[in-house]
Amino acid sequence: MGSAGTNWTRLLAAGAVYGVLVLLGAVEGLIGSFQYSRMAGAVPLAAIAASVVILATCLLASWAIRSVSGALMPAIGWILATFVLSMPVSNGSVIIANVTAGKWYLYGGTLSAVLGVAVSFAVLARERRR
Repeated sequence: MGSAGTNWTRLLAAGAVYGVLVLLGAVEGLIGSFQYSRMAGAVPLAAIAASVVILATCLLASWAIRSVSGALMPAIGWILATFVLSMPVSNGSVIIANVTAGKWYLYGGTLSAVLGVAVSFAVLARERRR
């Protein structure tokens, strides 16, 4: 009986951790979607900063969990939140505009999320080979 209880506890703890990581990525996407155009001059610094933050989140989550799924969860949350917010609504309004800062935010953030997952996969694969 003790072993079955321990398995359920581990399963619930893992689910909670993954849920929090998805939520963290979604919150980063939500905040970034409204703040990407701050400090937008010739170089959209806020959009670049948001991309660096999601990259760091993916890498740190993967390192903390020692699994590629640690990087994948915040990436999924970020992509879902950001791309839902980038779609126009019925009255024609958009949150992420088709401007330079918006493009840097969407493409840079997506590339950073994918890069975070790929780098964590490569690092963990190399560690497991040793």
